[in-house]
Amino acid sequence: MGDKRQRARVQGSWAASLPKPAPSAKGVAGGNIGSPGASVFQTGAWGERQQTFKFHQPAKPLRDIPAEKVIKDAGDYAISHGPSGVSRLRLIPGFLPQTEADWMFSQLYAELPWSQKTNFRLGQAYLEPRLTCWYGDLPYTYSNSKRQANPQWHAVLNGLKDMVEQASRCSFNSLLCNLYRDGKDSIAWHSDNEPSLGPHPTIASLSLGDTRCFSMRKKPAPEENGDYTCVEKLRIPLVHGTLLIMEGATQEDWQVGHHFLCAPGICELSPPPHMPELSSSSPVVFYPLCTPVNFHHPIHT
Repeated sequence: MGDKRQRARVQGSWAASLPKPAPSAKGVAGGNIGSPGASVFQTGAWGERQQTFKFHQPAKPLRDIPAEKVIKDAGDYAISHGPSGVSRLRLIPGFLPQTEADWMFSQLYAELPWSQKTNFRLGQAYLEPRLTCWYGDLPYTYSNSKRQANPQWHAVLNGLKDMVEQASRCSFNSLLCNLYRDGKDSIAWHSDNEPSLGPHPTIASLSLGDTRCFSMRKKPAPEENGDYTCVEKLRIPLVHGTLLIMEGATQEDWQVGHHFLCAPGICELSPPPHMPELSSSSPVVFYPLCTPVNFHHPIHT
């Protein structure tokens, strides 16, 4: 068998050469060479064919991906204008003096009843990649999971709430505390736009501990079919003691996500030099929860 195959290969190599194709003015597709829109083969050297194509404009215009903008200075920012209204941010670095922020962080870190919550996505249960605890006069549902009312606020949180209400000129009756333990903990892209928060809710976020990166991206237009490739993006480094207030249409028109700031290639966190024993970040987020019956009027504490 092996000999026959070898002979066949040898015999094939000595087969007669193919005749040269006759030149033709007709393309394979039946059109004349050079006719508009035709896809044709032109005869060149023997055994070679050159295909030509007509350029068509892409169905969608090509767009540049906008560069991510960084906000790090104190101030009021109108980040977008749209049919939903104006989306506004207020950034207040140093809202808490360092000594006071250190003390509050250590108290909350040690005394709050931190736990890891189970959420559901597409019918599948998963553990949140962070620790949380909830305080509020009313129950709160997000990610298909319900938080029961917990009106027994920690004394430190009551003091913080008063300070944040004075700075924001808003009243809050609920609070979600998040503890990011290391560089692997985070929160996914989301908007705080649950019906129980009412229209255009004001959300106040106070950061304690290690610096974290607060990322924002604008929701795409309906015709983009959920494609976030070319949307506007913001990055806000939130250092120890910073207060960020989101107002107007921010929750309707933007998504947010939290990540730690680490040097490239480094996953470890560096605690503030004055707090070497702690390397976590504990942002507390105040919400204006409303009654389920009439959520246009928040309950004031």
